[in-house]
Amino acid sequence: MRSSTVRPANLHQAHLLRLLRDRGPQSRVALGGLVELSRSKLAFEIERLVESGLIVPDGLAASRGGRRSHNVRVAPSFRFLGVDIGATSVDVAVSNAELEIIGHLAAPLNVRDGPGAVLEQVLALVGRLRRTTSVEHFDGAGIGVPGPVRFPEGVPVAPPIMPGWNGFPVREAMSRELGCPVLVDNDVNLMTLGEQQAGAARSVRDFLYVKLGTGIGCGIVVDGEVRRGVTGSAGDIGHIQVEPDGPRCPCGNTGCLEACFGGNALARDATALARSGGSAALAERLASAGRLTAKDVSAAASAGDTAAQDLIREGGTRTGHVLAGLVSFFNPGLVVIGGGLTGLGHSLLASIRAQIYHRSLPLATGNLPIVPGELGQVAGVVGATRLISDHVFSPA
Repeated sequence: MRSSTVRPANLHQAHLLRLLRDRGPQSRVALGGLVELSRSKLAFEIERLVESGLIVPDGLAASRGGRRSHNVRVAPSFRFLGVDIGATSVDVAVSNAELEIIGHLAAPLNVRDGPGAVLEQVLALVGRLRRTTSVEHFDGAGIGVPGPVRFPEGVPVAPPIMPGWNGFPVREAMSRELGCPVLVDNDVNLMTLGEQQAGAARSVRDFLYVKLGTGIGCGIVVDGEVRRGVTGSAGDIGHIQVEPDGPRCPCGNTGCLEACFGGNALARDATALARSGGSAALAERLASAGRLTAKDVSAAASAGDTAAQDLIREGGTRTGHVLAGLVSFFNPGLVVIGGGLTGLGHSLLASIRAQIYHRSLPLATGNLPIVPGELGQVAGVVGATRLISDHVFSPA
């Protein structure tokens, strides 16, 4: 029986666990082709993992012409919790050992209500998830929040759209409530990990993931690893200035990309257009609903409203302008665009692509795919389970 506190004893065992997590059950022969270990050393480490309960036998492998090898897999009893707290909603999910989602719930919330109220709602949703999936324990939990995080401590630091969260010990508080190891990261980094684990970036070692939503941020992956910077603020592109005399941003500066094209900024500009008579379609929607969102802009643009289409194109152009600089600096192998604003449609992605291809050097963009994310709403929770499983599948 596996103890929930057992961890791999060394880096060889950690590597084997992650291979089995990512590739599913494997024969000992197949594992021998994936690791740089002698046959005797590989057999020894596998036996130690079996004895500890971290992996289990999984029947005979397919015949390769000789004596059939035995498969092994990560213990199927592992359960990892993923929590993705956004500005206006939260997603929670539980995965198995191989990071397949076996239960997922979502609910609205307002991150501005502060850590006490928000985490209470999160725990209530996790309780519902436990009941619907009959999961009795979690081996670990990954949690994303929409702001900068000092990663080693799991503490938000001066998050612009999260009043009351500065310095709050999210990792410590949630570990105490959940009774398992917890890691906390910026939500964009978790979405990045999600697309790397099971989405558009599965086979890429160097890429950028861009989240366009209420906030705007960028995940940076170098040689397969997320780069957070010295203090955890790497990729905070939403606060790069794109308009010197532009609107004031919640961070205190003016003309930030997020202040010009984040979800709240788009709703603000759409409302101004509706009230000024610049868009009949948006004015009709405002009169009907009393407020406008990005979905209203998307619907108006799809119906042929030129003012709404211009809003989307302008936002894409500003975003592409920022990303062109990043592409020239970093030279990634892929750019993935995700987040709620991707629902604005193809013209957004087209505008971003046009700016990047126009402004970056041909050597950087000649073979550069710029693609939408594949995981949608679950990118963050998939990445959260990847983050915490990497921790659990590391030597203590």
